[in-house]
Amino acid sequence: MADTGKYFILKVISPDRIFFEGEADMVEVKTTEGEMGVLKGHIPLTAILSPGVLRIMKDGETKEAALHEGFIEVLEDEVTILAEACEWPEEIDINRAEEARIRAERRLRSGSQEYNPVRAEMALRKALIRIELAEKYKK
Repeated sequence: MADTGKYFILKVISPDRIFFEGEADMVEVKTTEGEMGVLKGHIPLTAILSPGVLRIMKDGETKEAALHEGFIEVLEDEVTILAEACEWPEEIDINRAEEARIRAERRLRSGSQEYNPVRAEMALRKALIRIELAEKYKK
């Protein structure tokens, strides 16, 4: 691969599409261990991703997307993210996200053994991320 200066190749792949493929000078994700930023030349690693905002930076511009779990593989000049799902702000259906938030909150409050509290908490986190990002970029 030819030297691309300060950039690395970023690939974000979800089950239904190649979400993003291109150059970046930094990417930020949320892992199960906390927030992580990656620059070219980062030590190789693999990590588990938690629901959060994916930030892709290049030349001072930032693109943000809602990322719902997955894995990240970091190599010296390439980063690959395998995501359960990933959405640009304009792709988010805010009404659907709001309904998911209400459903998750109701399940958490119920205390019922019928619902798995870990799954309900995860659903709530995903919904809140989607709502926050959609509202931030609402026109």
